[in-house]
Amino acid sequence: MKHILILISSVLFSILFYEKSIGLNLLLFAIVTLSILVTHNPEQFKSKRVMFYTIAYTATAVFVFIQDSGLSIIANCVSFFTLVGAVSNDKTSIYIHWINGIFSSVAAFFFRTVEDRKNKKDKIFNKNTDVLHLVKLVGIPLVFIIVFVLLYKQGNPMFNNLVNKISFNFINVQWILFTVLGYYLFSNISTPVLVEPVTSKDINTKTKLHKTESYSEEKLKKEKQLGTTLLGLLNLLIIVYIATDIASLATLDITRAPDMSAQVHHGINTLIASILIAIVIILYFFRGNLNFYSENKILKNLSYLWILLNVVLVVLIAIKNQNYITSFGLTYKRIGVHVYIFLTLIGLITTFLKVMHIKNMVFLFRVNTQIAFAILVLFSTINWDYYITSYNLNYVNSYDLNYLIRLSEKNAIQLKNHSLNTELDPKFYNRIDIKYANYLRHLKQKDWQEKSFEDFNITEEEKNL
Repeated sequence: MKHILILISSVLFSILFYEKSIGLNLLLFAIVTLSILVTHNPEQFKSKRVMFYTIAYTATAVFVFIQDSGLSIIANCVSFFTLVGAVSNDKTSIYIHWINGIFSSVAAFFFRTVEDRKNKKDKIFNKNTDVLHLVKLVGIPLVFIIVFVLLYKQGNPMFNNLVNKISFNFINVQWILFTVLGYYLFSNISTPVLVEPVTSKDINTKTKLHKTESYSEEKLKKEKQLGTTLLGLLNLLIIVYIATDIASLATLDITRAPDMSAQVHHGINTLIASILIAIVIILYFFRGNLNFYSENKILKNLSYLWILLNVVLVVLIAIKNQNYITSFGLTYKRIGVHVYIFLTLIGLITTFLKVMHIKNMVFLFRVNTQIAFAILVLFSTINWDYYITSYNLNYVNSYDLNYLIRLSEKNAIQLKNHSLNTELDPKFYNRIDIKYANYLRHLKQKDWQEKSFEDFNITEEEKNL
């Protein structure tokens, strides 16, 4: 029964994806994938972590259908590998899920074959099956049938005409190969495998730091003095910088785009360098035994203060970027700045937790990759082209219409409505009409596998704008 399910799924794989773009097919593929994983690995789906990744994978597939955006497709692919890796072993870190998921999807069949041979499980097949006899049984009759068909064609014109009418043009070799690819993929993920020794090493790696045998109070005292001096001076420096940054923010002319752009970009460059150096320095001093030194309180407090001041720096950059957006509209780059600022804030918080709870670098890597995955899934639920267009047209005076026209066709209806209700430069009307016409043409050309929610939801009125 399980094998039949894989065979059926491989045929569905070709029906869904052969010469098709992404749309409804990816959601249906997710349903098929989950059916195979649950059928072959029922015990693993009792795990809360596996169920969490199942929900995430399903959600991203749904939003591929709803949004049909590149980000949602990327999130779905990442969720797919994460889920497959979690089914192989749910006790590992998320980045090990990715490794196991990718390896299982690409090479599980060959891996299992090699392992079976190592375990000598294929001996029964070799002993009980006469491979040479099977080759003779199929090959010899086939050769003689071909020879006699050729002979009979020469001796009987009616038989010759009958044979000539036989055509195999209906056989699509590429479609068959695509089906084989689907069978290979589903066979691989039906029983995910583990990459060793990275999986077992990750499971056995703890996140808590412990005092080592090299503990020396004399060395730690000197290291503490160096850290205290360095962090004390850096705290003073960043306070001066923040004070001047607040003053420049108060005098900034928000009506001039070049000034705003320069402030934001220079601030981001400063932020990148400052945060990276801050985290590296803190991680260096709190990498080992200094965490257990009884007189490290001042150093810890200076580290907490520096993290807090860097948070203030993050907030200032966020305010500048938001002022830029308020004055001149949303773009992907400006959204990207906000995303980077948010990720930086997360990095500072996790560094704070690492110092407070005496954690190691593995803790930071595990937590931050998990958060990055959650953010990717969350952001894939947003139709960014639609949101950018809606915000700029409704809330911004000095928006860039050229930029909005260059976005994907998801905002074609919005721009068409805007052109009908707003007086624009004549050159924009033609460009918007062309974009809208292309959108309707692509809509009509889509097969059912490629449809998205928007295609089903468009009204006749919108089609005839």
